[in-house]
Amino acid sequence: QVQLQESGPGLVKPSQTLSLTCTVSGASITSEYYYWSWIRQSPGKGLEWMGAKSWSGSTYYSPSLKSRTSISRVTSKNQFTLQLNSLTPEDTAVYYCARQGGSRYGYGNELDFWGQGTQVTVSS
Repeated sequence: QVQLQESGPGLVKPSQTLSLTCTVSGASITSEYYYWSWIRQSPGKGLEWMGAKSWSGSTYYSPSLKSRTSISRVTSKNQFTLQLNSLTPEDTAVYYCARQGGSRYGYGNELDFWGQGTQVTVSS
């Protein structure tokens, strides 16, 4: 069974950088052809796909967040991380990590395993 677990601070200040880690068990983040994604949901809004790291190490970002987002990984720990900088209160959301299917040509639409989510509040 694939399991994902987000970890990180629950409260951050405006203008700071958010760092979240997703620890994966039951699957390797280097297994073909999976993508490891970050998604968030702000209050009263739908799910927003933020970006993904592929099994091979390629990185994909949402155009609307690309300038503020960085996704990396630590393969020895089977973890991948999200950094989001220049935070504003509009970044307050539940942040999820998930496994996303795909092929050698790119990621698909299916997100089959999710973490439970972690609430992040941006406030001074």
